Amino acid sequence: MSNDFLDIYTDGACKGNPGVGGWGVLMRYGSHEKTLKGAESHTTNNRMELQATIEALSAIKRPCKIRITTDSVYVKNGITQWIHSWKKNGWRTAQKKPVQNAELWQQLDNLVQQYDIEWAWVKGHSGHPGNEVADTLANEAIEQWREQHQG
Repeated sequence: MSNDFLDIYTDGACKGNPGVGGWGVLMRYGSHEKTLKGAESHTTNNRMELQATIEALSAIKRPCKIRITTDSVYVKNGITQWIHSWKKNGWRTAQKKPVQNAELWQQLDNLVQQYDIEWAWVKGHSGHPGNEVADTLANEAIEQWREQHQG
């Protein structure tokens, strides 16, 4: 990976869907790394995938070129393809139903406008190093949440 990009790896996880969910982020710029993670009590996997990407972009301190790698087709296709129609249709799907997680999509849309972002998809649980770290962080966040709230 070139130093020209801030590489971001995001993942979400959910124990039950809905259930306790976690998100994880690995950010890498040259030799610098930062990790982020968090959890919510009653959520879905898709919401956690979106939250991971929102948290990553919210943590950026200065303009740069970004490469976001996700294992979520929902996030990648949603932000690069589907969102244009949703916005044109007043946040409704082609079937005229409200877009699920519209408030998160709107947050993400506002954030992506600020950056030059290249989107990449990888198959989840396929051994991709950045994705595996993000997945581990998301699951750690779930376990930490459970220990704090059920112990």
